[in-house]
Amino acid sequence: MSSISIPELEKVYDHLAETIDAIPVEKRELFLVKLALLSANQIQDGQVFSQLINQAKVFEN
Repeated sequence: MSSISIPELEKVYDHLAETIDAIPVEKRELFLVKLALLSANQIQDGQVFSQLINQAKVFEN
């Protein structure tokens, strides 16, 4: 899997953050689930997507 450049990743982050902020709080979780499923479908590799889920579960305090 190829990587997104840092400037492009920052644009994606900004777009995602702005979109989430614009969605009513009670619908944000549904949006994120839809986005995840669309992303999984685009990646077309369940194992890779599962690895991404595990990476996303890592939070630093």
